[in-house]
Amino acid sequence: MRIAVVHKDRCHPVKCGQECILYCPRVRTGDETVVIGENGKAVISEELCVGCGICVKKCPFEAIDIITLPEELEHPTHRYGQNGFALYGMAMPSEGKVMGILGENGIGKSTAVSILSGQLIPNRGAFDEEPTWDKFLADYAGTELFDYIQLISQGKVSASVKPQYIDFIPKVFKGKVSELLKSTDERGILGHLTARLKLDPILDREIAQLSGGELQRVALAACLARDVNFYFLDEITPYLDIYQRMAAAELIREVAEKKPVMIVEHDLAILDMLADNIHVGYGKPSVFGIITRPKGVRIGINQYLEGFLAEENVRFRQYSVDFETRSHSRETEREILMKFPAMKKSYGGKFTLNINGGDIRHGEVLGVVGANGIGKSTFAKLLAGAEKPDSGRISDTVKVSYKPQYIKTDSKDSVEMLLRKATTKFDSNFYKHEILEPLTLEPLLQNCVDQLSGGELQRVAIALCLSQEADIYILDEPSAHLDVEQRVKLARVLKRHAESTESGVLVIDHDIYVIDMISERLLVFDGNPGVEGTALGPYSMKDGMNHFLKELEVTFRRDKSGRPRINKPGSYLDREQRSAGEYYYAEISKT
Repeated sequence: MRIAVVHKDRCHPVKCGQECILYCPRVRTGDETVVIGENGKAVISEELCVGCGICVKKCPFEAIDIITLPEELEHPTHRYGQNGFALYGMAMPSEGKVMGILGENGIGKSTAVSILSGQLIPNRGAFDEEPTWDKFLADYAGTELFDYIQLISQGKVSASVKPQYIDFIPKVFKGKVSELLKSTDERGILGHLTARLKLDPILDREIAQLSGGELQRVALAACLARDVNFYFLDEITPYLDIYQRMAAAELIREVAEKKPVMIVEHDLAILDMLADNIHVGYGKPSVFGIITRPKGVRIGINQYLEGFLAEENVRFRQYSVDFETRSHSRETEREILMKFPAMKKSYGGKFTLNINGGDIRHGEVLGVVGANGIGKSTFAKLLAGAEKPDSGRISDTVKVSYKPQYIKTDSKDSVEMLLRKATTKFDSNFYKHEILEPLTLEPLLQNCVDQLSGGELQRVAIALCLSQEADIYILDEPSAHLDVEQRVKLARVLKRHAESTESGVLVIDHDIYVIDMISERLLVFDGNPGVEGTALGPYSMKDGMNHFLKELEVTFRRDKSGRPRINKPGSYLDREQRSAGEYYYAEISKT
């Protein structure tokens, strides 16, 4: 079975000379295999297409994908019109459990949720007919999903959905936080939610004035406050620190005791701790996606990282994601690039940051961890020269390139034009292979910056930061809105950039897996968020993470695949590591 997908946002027939039509061998024989549709975009007939792939290679904007699917995939669950995205398989909510979906962005997770919440009737690929639930019900007769789908078809399922991109909330709601939350408090537990998520201090604040982390917690509280049959949460962790992530996970577990909960999450540590079972989504983003049957959370995550699904006998990635122990077992000897002095920065007595002196080294990636509101971004701004310390002095001979935590742009430029303005190396092979390809930016080059999704904008901002000529690169939460695949690529890009340019790279992030993959040393921020913060280190990874995880009251181990895992609180391994003072990677577990 073959599907052809035309990405409408990348298809520009006026600019390209319609090479997909010009070079198609079937068109040359007189068939209308490729035509320009009424919307001015290319349309490909899947019945006439022979799958030669010439149009895919000739399209200068990478707007065409032609994929041959496995024979057993007879009917898609849903397809978005001719030459549109196709989803196969379906996720299954389960009473009293948290079900996770793990996969790349653009693989169909949101489509599955739209179906499960009753917002979308699946068309089984027959996009030219009025869809009904009957045929879809027949596909799942005899499965545990059948009863749930039947309730959806009868209009007896209500759902509460926390969206992936919370930035849109201020655009659709004007008013105070308390007003928004009161309008959603159908379960009468608003006080409990605001206390656990520490929202009480901001209840009288306008929604438009909230930071990303505050907006994320408000969105989570609003979702969990509703009295519905099904809860779906799309990425709970962006902009939340590790403490807030743990609190959010505990609240979700409470809800799951009574109602089905489904989450999409790219922070593997939180997904591992929170989910009971997971579905793995694979395929090609924006082209087609396949959702597997549920798997045990440990097995599912390990298979996803390996890139091979044993039960399905499918290899969907040519490489496995491995967690190195190199930077944890010993400290790499590197020359010092910059020494930063002991500094102090105070904001009118409301917040004070104290920084112990330290150094940044040539070719290293230095991880930075700590709670939100404890001074990490202030430290970055001090190094970048955007803020001046009250005491101590930063060298002005060191050039710094800085990617802020919150990315906002109203630029009408294309991605290509924006990057060309930032670097003279845009046309070089080095830039193509070290920046554009690993960050998957080539398909986005003709897109306008102000029309990008959160994940796309994040990758562009990372590229923009690395495009600058600098001695030190500082990236504040670069993993936000990136999927697992993109986070792995990010780790490789930053490590290679640091080593190839002999620069220093500082990464502020709350995803412990990202910090684990990327860092050689660690800078730890302690203190009282919003009141006082102290920068300690840099430490070796082992010493730094031991210090950080002890404060968090969490212990980490590796399983037999080498993957980091959070020990369940109070378990044998958790108690054993605590008693030994080894919060970060004791002996490798056999489970």
